[in-house]
Amino acid sequence: MAQAAAATAEKDLWNGGVSPMGASYGKLMMWFFLLSDAFTFSGLLITYGLVRAAHPAFEGLPDAFVFSPEHWPIPEKVFEAIPFFHGVAAPLVFVGIMTFILIMSSVTMVLAVEAGHRMDRKAVEKWMLWTIVGGITFLACQAWEWTHFIVGTDTPTLIKDFVFVNGEGQWITKEVFGANLKINQYGPQSFADFFFFITGFHGFHVFSGVLLNFLIYYNTVTGVYERRGYYEMVEKVGLYWHFVDLVWVFVFTFFYLV
Repeated sequence: MAQAAAATAEKDLWNGGVSPMGASYGKLMMWFFLLSDAFTFSGLLITYGLVRAAHPAFEGLPDAFVFSPEHWPIPEKVFEAIPFFHGVAAPLVFVGIMTFILIMSSVTMVLAVEAGHRMDRKAVEKWMLWTIVGGITFLACQAWEWTHFIVGTDTPTLIKDFVFVNGEGQWITKEVFGANLKINQYGPQSFADFFFFITGFHGFHVFSGVLLNFLIYYNTVTGVYERRGYYEMVEKVGLYWHFVDLVWVFVFTFFYLV
């Protein structure tokens, strides 16, 4: 009865026509949204690549690396800290852990969708809960990474700044710790700007996904989808979650590895 009602509702959405590619109206609209969002992230990453190419890369041995306002920093030298191990250099280990957590949350989402196809309510609840935990853990890790990036390293970067003293301009050398939208210890200011905008924009998507996942989890627990006779909403939100995970793979590759 519920499946027949769902089929009738879907038919009404398309005025009796055949749905494109056999997809429901909701899934098709989700694909349109994800396509537009993909263009946004592509534009950001392409712009990042162009700005980076316009700056000279650091040339020298990693052991002799010193942050410079003129040279684009080496990401593995910027992101080499891990929580609870102060002073231990572990290049990209923490961001690698973050990536693993997000990918595993995509696996649990796949299991939730599969359970929905089997109409297994308890399994959907379990795997959706694990997906939510994975998303929250990723956001917590990103918050720590932002904090460390803003606070900076123990050794400051010396930069020259032109200031006016008693009406006369002069160059001074000052110590810079960390980064924000005005200063950047690690290199050109644009590097910090892109870090905050790209990773922050992605983090906002993860946060939105966690809220949607919680809503789906709540509806599953209260039996909303079981009464409807189908769990398509789990699949639609799953498409969004997989997209967020895939985008992070590109952000991780372009921003941290290349």
